[in-house]
Amino acid sequence: MSFRTLDGVAVAGRRVLLRADLNVPVREGKITDLTRIERLSPTIRELSAKGARVILCSHFDRPKGRIVPAMSLAPMAVALGEVLGRSVAFATDCIGPPAELAVAELRDGEVLVLENTRFHAGEEANDPGFAASLAALADLYVNDAFSAAHRAHASTEGVAHLLPAYAGRLMEAELRALGAALAHPERPVAAIVGGAKVSTKLELLGNLVGRVDRLVIGGAMANTFLAAQGIAVGRSLQEAEMHPTAREILVQAAAAGCTIVLPVDAVVAREFRANPPIETVAIGAVPADAMILDVGPASVAALVASLAGLRTLVWNGPLGAFETPPFDHATVALARAVAAATSAGALRSVAGGGDTVAALRQAGVAERLSYVSTAGGAFLEWLEGKTLPGVAALAG
Repeated sequence: MSFRTLDGVAVAGRRVLLRADLNVPVREGKITDLTRIERLSPTIRELSAKGARVILCSHFDRPKGRIVPAMSLAPMAVALGEVLGRSVAFATDCIGPPAELAVAELRDGEVLVLENTRFHAGEEANDPGFAASLAALADLYVNDAFSAAHRAHASTEGVAHLLPAYAGRLMEAELRALGAALAHPERPVAAIVGGAKVSTKLELLGNLVGRVDRLVIGGAMANTFLAAQGIAVGRSLQEAEMHPTAREILVQAAAAGCTIVLPVDAVVAREFRANPPIETVAIGAVPADAMILDVGPASVAALVASLAGLRTLVWNGPLGAFETPPFDHATVALARAVAAATSAGALRSVAGGGDTVAALRQAGVAERLSYVSTAGGAFLEWLEGKTLPGVAALAG
């Protein structure tokens, strides 16, 4: 789809409501990862440099329409100021007199962060009155929060219909990267999908088999597909009730000309903990008292070799229980191979999802793929082929 961007938009002296994603990880009151804030900075710097009065709004956590001091955006405003290297103002509410006064005091080029939009029930309800109160603070609206674009909330969708609305630079980059990966990819195109349960990724798998040439299934999901074909998987995590569905997906893939790739060997253990005794066995030879916790070296070698024939790769989910060593070996090895192919210019690689991003960082290659999305639910819904309300509102 086409969407409106900031190219050619006059913003000098105008109040710009920028929907950001400041829902960053916090532990014991301290921000532990600035990635989302850092990725916002190019849009903020551009708007500020052009003389806009930049007003950020965002949610944080789940206060459910109540004021929860521990969920204030005040620390995020401080962190944003540190990233930008300048002072950033903060309003103690996102609408009403506190917000109106803070906006009125802004000068051209200055930046303001409004308090958590979810302190008001009207945010998640996409209440027209709440959206109108947000819109009254600004002259135009910019959405730079793809990670929240799957929600039809007041700050992501409602206000976009009340002001001239545009995609920020981060949103633009995300949409262009995702479009190049599945909407109009260079072929052959493959997808890697990992995770624990087939039941949580049914729509994803159903959409991908009609779009990609090769679908690699890893994680515990692969166990379900193997067991559905009568292959013994020992005590491995799997969903017996999903066997008919797994077989249906295999049939759909064959009809669509999509090759399903499952492991040919596995790393197994009798207990799930860090560094237990392990062994590598062929698929079909998993001991009855053992669990599959990672794909084996032969499977990894085949996947790495297959990269040579690909032009586009989409990745969502690790191959094994990567958080627990040594069951990160397969994911890390494949991640490094994908990064090498990408760096060589042979492959366009797009990855997303919380576990996937964590695994890529663990492998030290998160910056070497073509694009890594920090969006969780929005990235998954996009892979499922769904229309995202926050994106649809920017259609041009």
